[in-house]
Amino acid sequence: MKLAQRVVRVKPSATLTINAKAKALKAKGIQVVNFGVGEPDFDTPQYIQDAGVKAILGGQTRYTAVGGTDELKDAICKSIQNDYGLSYSRENVLVSCGGKHALYNLFQALLDSGDEVIIPSPYWVSYPDMVALADAVPVHVPCRVENSFKMLPEQLEAAITPKTRMLIMNSPSNPTGVHYSRADLKALAEVLVRHEDIVIVSDDIYNRILFGGCEWVNLPMVEPKLKERTFILNGVSKTYCMTGWRIGYILGDADVIKAAVKIQGQSTSNPNSIAQYASAAALGGDQALVKELSDTFEKRCRYVVDRLTQMPGVSCPMPQGAFYVFPNVSAHYGKKAGDRKVTNSLEMADYLMEAAHVAVVPGSAFGEDRCIRLSYALSMDDLKEGFDRIARALSALV
Repeated sequence: MKLAQRVVRVKPSATLTINAKAKALKAKGIQVVNFGVGEPDFDTPQYIQDAGVKAILGGQTRYTAVGGTDELKDAICKSIQNDYGLSYSRENVLVSCGGKHALYNLFQALLDSGDEVIIPSPYWVSYPDMVALADAVPVHVPCRVENSFKMLPEQLEAAITPKTRMLIMNSPSNPTGVHYSRADLKALAEVLVRHEDIVIVSDDIYNRILFGGCEWVNLPMVEPKLKERTFILNGVSKTYCMTGWRIGYILGDADVIKAAVKIQGQSTSNPNSIAQYASAAALGGDQALVKELSDTFEKRCRYVVDRLTQMPGVSCPMPQGAFYVFPNVSAHYGKKAGDRKVTNSLEMADYLMEAAHVAVVPGSAFGEDRCIRLSYALSMDDLKEGFDRIARALSALV
């Protein structure tokens, strides 16, 4: 049967594909160390679980407003005010079934055929395909490791054309962990102020997971002129260990949010009612657990980078947030283990899966084939075992 062209040009999610392969091996009794999954390895905090149970017992199991409950919207606005110093009202908020869903709705509401969307590379795997599903054109801007994988203002200026409609920024970044400083963003803002038709998407899903005392900041925080055309994406998945609860949200211009709500109303309707009440409790509850989570990831990060940089032929910049590393393993391309040759990141990921029973994501899925992505949202025991396996597998390549 003939498929629609929009489906043909979209690739499956590489991270979900790798996770499925790892689960398939585990089902066969093979112990896999899974560095591919992008979710915290901790349980949802008890106070949030209790709020979910309370919602069930209290009968909060029916449809809510399509764009989210007032209670959750108020909690989101208060959280943004506390973390960003920016003021929003309920009409500026859309709550969706995860951050990915919120982005999809926004792209469908804003992008027309032929519109160009600037995406710094390396990028989160889903950006280009969600842009393509809106019939728009992803424009990748390669960011060099020598510049800490950050897009420079001159690169942004060079990428802008009369067709440019949107810029997507993600800091701290998946997959690199790079965090744009106030000075970095100020330089980019100077370019964006001159191009008034460009809409900015600020993907801040990891904004509470920062290392080394890094200051949280995004574009509208450094340049208030950009606030009215910036859409802030965030959610509870990463910060509160609630990936399966599927609650994300986006804040921005009220008219655009209203349009995105209309799109959501014709697809999923409201997000899960119980998850919304639990999310309101998460945002309004004790935030000390968030700091503990971030501190734990920072300790793991230092261990992981230390292990990687001890491996011959591997280099890895130190992340400043999130829970990923993006090491360059291309020095091993062209080598063999037995009759198996590794020439790119996909073959490296397959080799590590089969030879070491370690799941990683090929860097080509993020726009950088020299690298692979590893999540360190694993226990220290699993991290140690996993990196022992990787070290042995790489040393077998000659």
